[in-house]
Order: sequence, then C-alpha cells, then structure tokens
Amino acid sequence: MSIAALILALVTLQRLAELVIAKRNTAALMARGAVEHAPGHYPAIVVMHGLWLIGLWVLAHDATVSWPLIAVFAILQAGRVWTIASLGARWTTRIIILPGAAPIRTGPYRYLTHPNYWIVIGEIAILPLAFGLPLYALGFTVANAILLAIRIRAENRALAVADHAA
Repeated sequence: MSIAALILALVTLQRLAELVIAKRNTAALMARGAVEHAPGHYPAIVVMHGLWLIGLWVLAHDATVSWPLIAVFAILQAGRVWTIASLGARWTTRIIILPGAAPIRTGPYRYLTHPNYWIVIGEIAILPLAFGLPLYALGFTVANAILLAIRIRAENRALAVADHAA
C-alpha cells in the first residue's frame, strides 16, 4: 500500500467513524426533544464530501505526498478532534438544536464562530494539494464554499431562533 493510500485509508476510517458518532448523537438529541433545521441541503453536503474522498482515492491513491502539507492537514485534524470533543454529545453532521441548551462557548468556540467549517475549508483544499492536485483542490473548494454559504446561513438562523426562545 502506498503512503498516499494509507493516508486516504486513515481519512476514510475517520470520516466513517464520525458518521457513526453523528448518527448516534443525532438520535440521542432527537430523543431529548431536539429539532433538525434546514435539512434540505444536507444531501448535497454528503454527496460533495463523498465525491471529494472518492475522487482522491481515484486520482491520488499512489501520488507523491507533500509532507509539509500533510503536517498542515494533521494540524487540521487535531482541530477537528478538538471541535468535536468540545461539542461532545451535541456534535452532529446536521443542524440539530436542543431547545433550552446553552450555546457551547468552550474549546475552539471561545475563539471562532463555526470552527468546524473553518477546518473543513482547510481540509478540502490541503489534502488534494498534498497529493499534487491543485485544480481538484480549487474545484472542491468552490463547491464547498457554495454549500457552506447555504449551511452557515441556515445554522445561524437556527441558532438565532434558539437564542430568542431561551
């Protein structure tokens, strides 16, 4: 197995594990009375992320690896873990609002609004660049920007409604 394929295997396993955690957390939140907001764009996000990873497998499974960019990607992964850990049982891949729950203001949320989205922006660009795929990085960065513009607006609206209800 090439180094690039090993890196892609680790990223794939991480993403699959995150989907399991997100599904479990979503079910638990919904059982506690949480409400999903703006689910219409979610399938597009899943498709875009799936195509990003599948395309990397097709195009980069045996690519030469830029270790400095992989180091940046590793730092992004640490930020990803920090973000997920900070949200704990409230982390999901969907916009799920638990009525009456105070917003998370610990971890990276002390410093940034939507830290996970900043991390995703970096990941979508950096990993393809680490495999020598600049046009791939650009294309998916643009697609991600479009989806995040929709997602962040929807999430901000949901959070504003939750703040007014509290």
